[in-house]
Amino acid sequence: MFIQVQETPNPLTLKFLPGEPVLGPGRGTMDFTSVSAAKRSPLALQLFRVDGVKSIFFGEDFITVTKADEETDWAVMKPEIFATIMDFLQTGKAIVNDGEVPDGPMDTMIHPEDDDTVAMIKELLESRVKPMVQEDGGDIIYKGFHDGIVHLKLKGSCTGCPSSLVTLKSGIKNMLQFYVPEVVDVIEVKDEEDLVIESALEKMEKNFSGTPD
Repeated sequence: MFIQVQETPNPLTLKFLPGEPVLGPGRGTMDFTSVSAAKRSPLALQLFRVDGVKSIFFGEDFITVTKADEETDWAVMKPEIFATIMDFLQTGKAIVNDGEVPDGPMDTMIHPEDDDTVAMIKELLESRVKPMVQEDGGDIIYKGFHDGIVHLKLKGSCTGCPSSLVTLKSGIKNMLQFYVPEVVDVIEVKDEEDLVIESALEKMEKNFSGTPD
């Protein structure tokens, strides 16, 4: 088995391609931002045992690994990540637990109650934006359209990536506005889990630095 590795726009993230399906075609993506979340996947749990791993992301045929900080050396981490992925895949076990594999990209599924504007936004995100973003080891999740503003959540290599906000504000916003004049702006949103994790990390940093709350 030969596992390819690709750099992403995010210097803290690498994309690993094992040469075989991870989630498989049409299944969407899965984001594991904590050990608790990784309980849905035996492989994700094992990857979290690699020192320095902050989060794991699965796509159709790739695995994205994000490290904790710039000081953590990829040269030390990569051999262990390679070995973990290779050893697991050779067992033939399911990468994700039964019932946990997504049926597809639910966020861009068009529902009967969606008006023409929302349906067009979802179609553009699914057909034009997601393939481009997933090529870089990440994903963008549609979270809503309110008062002319498209709400998107960044995942995988997009999370915390300096260039992602530029892509969000220039590329994606301009493309959506070209086809959907009703779009005024595009913003990043975070869910409750993201805020909890960020708060915990901030507390850890303060504890290490000795800074009082």
